[in-house]
Amino acid sequence: MLKKTPLFVLLLILHCLCYAQDQPVQVKKNNPVFPGWYADPEGTIFGKRYWIYPTFSAPYDQQVFLDAFSSPDLVNWTKHSRILDTAAIKWARRAMWAPSIIHKKNQYFLFFGANDIQNNQEKGGIGVAVADNPAGPFRDYLGKPLVDQFYHGAQPIDQFVFQDKDGQDYLIYGGWRHCNIGKLNANLTGFLPFADGSTFKEITPEGYVEGPFMFIRNGKYYFMWSEGGWTGPNYSVAYAMADSPLGPFKRIGKILQQDPAIATGAGHHSVIQVPGKDQWFMVYHRRPLGQKDANARVTCIDELHFDEQGLIKPVIITHEGVKSHPLR
Repeated sequence: MLKKTPLFVLLLILHCLCYAQDQPVQVKKNNPVFPGWYADPEGTIFGKRYWIYPTFSAPYDQQVFLDAFSSPDLVNWTKHSRILDTAAIKWARRAMWAPSIIHKKNQYFLFFGANDIQNNQEKGGIGVAVADNPAGPFRDYLGKPLVDQFYHGAQPIDQFVFQDKDGQDYLIYGGWRHCNIGKLNANLTGFLPFADGSTFKEITPEGYVEGPFMFIRNGKYYFMWSEGGWTGPNYSVAYAMADSPLGPFKRIGKILQQDPAIATGAGHHSVIQVPGKDQWFMVYHRRPLGQKDANARVTCIDELHFDEQGLIKPVIITHEGVKSHPLR
């Protein structure tokens, strides 16, 4: 005859089984993707690594350098400190913002804003730095700003360099609710005139505030920008589509915004496409819940998807972020 199992043992076994079933699964949270206050991130790929070039988010007089971050898989990031600072840019003294970078002629060209100029008499604007390595160190390429005037009412900040499919490089930029586009020359030292003789064309869509970005998918030009105020919860991203980088761009709708349960002030973004795949990620900044300081911004990555018509679906912001995507 089998010996009866004591009641307390049965209860203990039952308790352990229930406890194991009720335990939440721990999911690794990948947003923000790296520690520290960073904003306005530009994501890109060089070789077998992803790169993010953000603004160091701090009071303007403390924004005297730029850091970069690289990763083999979008999850594990390495910090590259002070790839550029005002010691290398004699005309820049503060407010180094929103870097944009391209690889050309075996060198890396980093475009940045500096000094937050308020009129055409102040010294500053959009500059260019160059290095032989994406981690720098970068040095001043021109010895002066590339753009230092308020053309068409656009403050010379928030620069993005767009490389078109025909090899032409464009500078798209602008704050104060105006956006300009100009054709960069082959050496990135100045601009080529458009057919009508103008240097810059205004392409400002409805709702534009700052932070332009552009990419091509299936022959269409997707133009994206930030709306609302950067210090508030209504900061967001909207987009338009056209058959040319010059537009015209008619606003389609908002695709990135706050989720009061996750974070506020989601905006000023960029987009990364996995090479050879129709797989896309949005790199952006947001403000963690409970943070009231305007500069308390972190860099995050979430997935970007399209519908069957090629329209962008609203981006779902998450704490989990994206999974590992090693480059092949």
